Amino acid sequence: MNPTIARITARGLLGRRRIWLLVPLPLILVGLALLARAFGATPQEWGEPVIVGLGFTAVLPVIALIVGTGVLGSEIDDGTITHILAKPLPRAEIVFTKLAVAVGVTAAFAGAPLFVAGVIANSLPLAFALVVGAVVGSLAYSALFVMVSVMTRRPVLLGLVYVVLWEGLLGNILSGTQKLSIQQYVLSIVDWLAPTDILQGKVSVPVSFVMAAVFTVAASAYAVQRLRTFSVAGETG
Repeated sequence: MNPTIARITARGLLGRRRIWLLVPLPLILVGLALLARAFGATPQEWGEPVIVGLGFTAVLPVIALIVGTGVLGSEIDDGTITHILAKPLPRAEIVFTKLAVAVGVTAAFAGAPLFVAGVIANSLPLAFALVVGAVVGSLAYSALFVMVSVMTRRPVLLGLVYVVLWEGLLGNILSGTQKLSIQQYVLSIVDWLAPTDILQGKVSVPVSFVMAAVFTVAASAYAVQRLRTFSVAGETG
């Protein structure tokens, strides 16, 4: 963990217009939960479409995609990554620092509205479980999207393919794909921490923890390896 890189990354991420892309979805999630409660709907009625359908299907992965591809991918695109690579810093230190910032920002912007939704559902255990799920998801998604940002010049497009096509479409059609779905790991962990009728995980809890760790470690390791192939000119070999 490099404090200087972390500070520069956080300032660059939070100081750009990109940060405003992180605000609407959390506000919509909280607003829909408040509207549902105001109209007398029970948590069992609005919980799944709001918390699962919006929170874990859109808010968490989309924020992770924007942040995860931005902490490193934007520097690769504009060429400023060469200033960091020219310094005698281990590539692992660069990647892990970028990843830590991405996880922190994603967990904050996704975990806060999910916590509020849990409180609106009158369940503090669920609210805290949702925060834990958001942290686990932030870690796995961020590692995946940081890796994607050093693999291709179009990381957002590739990330959307995973989120929309793999998790969204195929995940609802082919049960086998659920074992490679970060969203399903998160749902299973939240359901295990605070069992309710709102969320139902489709992957076992041990598999969810193991696979979330595998996603995080494997993606981070590959990102480090790819970054090592960058020359000072910013080209991969």
